Amino acid sequence: MTPAATLAELVSRPSVNPMGRTDLPADILYEHRVTDYLHGRLRDLGVSVERYAVRPGRDNLVALYEPPGTPAFSTVFECHQDTVPVDAMTVEPFAARVEGGRLYGRGACDVKGGAAVMLAAFERLVREKPAGSARVTLAYTVDEEHTFLGVQELVTRGLAADSAVVAEPTLLNIVSAHKGVVRWVAETAGRACHSSRPENGVNAVYRMARILTAIERYATELQARPPHPSLGPRTTSVGRITGGVSPNTVPDVCRIDIDRRLLPGETAQAAAADLEAFLKADPVIDFPFTLLQSHAACPPLDPARSGELAARLGAAIDAVAGRHEVHAVPYGTDASTLSGGGIPAVVFGPGDIAQAHTKDEWIDLAQLDPAAEILFRFACAK
Repeated sequence: MTPAATLAELVSRPSVNPMGRTDLPADILYEHRVTDYLHGRLRDLGVSVERYAVRPGRDNLVALYEPPGTPAFSTVFECHQDTVPVDAMTVEPFAARVEGGRLYGRGACDVKGGAAVMLAAFERLVREKPAGSARVTLAYTVDEEHTFLGVQELVTRGLAADSAVVAEPTLLNIVSAHKGVVRWVAETAGRACHSSRPENGVNAVYRMARILTAIERYATELQARPPHPSLGPRTTSVGRITGGVSPNTVPDVCRIDIDRRLLPGETAQAAAADLEAFLKADPVIDFPFTLLQSHAACPPLDPARSGELAARLGAAIDAVAGRHEVHAVPYGTDASTLSGGGIPAVVFGPGDIAQAHTKDEWIDLAQLDPAAEILFRFACAK
């Protein structure tokens, strides 16, 4: 099956990550439909395949190719199975429509195109068994779009290899560095009462308004700090606010979700302490609040350990595509967790990140076959 045909099969199988929401239809949620399909394809190859639950209905899938003779090296092809939700899409999310050399649908770019080409390269290795090739672990993980649970479980179970290539849309270039991300929930408490006598209560939303104003100033101050030479400044953003139960009730609780992008050398703990100290030093915030990390952080990806890997993958790219770039990006990926677990990692794949998560998400189908060829050549040490 061609990578394009595999991609159509994957896009037609919803694998939406609810990302903490409770208002999405159950028949599009979670990765199990995609996992079932990929599991079937890998079973048909006759290779060793392990499938294990990370959360109910959300399974990692790990397959192993053992080459004939002594492996040249060992590597991991890793790709996440989940997508973001489909709100406000202007194309049918799961129709996998092809038009003008593009395939449209949720996940086409991020990152089912990458999933398809990794499977194509892996299947070819199993069929052809080229001498002197690498031992390749193919890992399809869950929950990258929200809390990175799948790759964290993969590392916890003792995954070991000389290198890892993580699928994300890079236009067939190499990403060797990226920012990390940590997310917090901040909460203010109040005292509820009837809105006709608001003086009898304490409005938690008003309290949160003061915190929001302070965080806006903090975001400006962060950007003024010395930037990373390739990744740029630290950033923070408030992405969601919830609070109150009705217009005629003074709210007794308000919550916000905060996103903070980390530079190499920063930790989630230090970033939290920095923000909390800034807020507590503001004289208008004269009330208690809580700041809790909502899930495990995605660390920054530091390029210091991946130079040899980038050169080897770059040689395969040049042999197929003629040229490539190595650069840094501001978003997080599974690569940094693998790197933190002792496996040098880079990011590579077909597609353009500009199309990821968009209302008409698509991928240029012309990039799929070259991407599969690049990964095969990389594994063959050509």
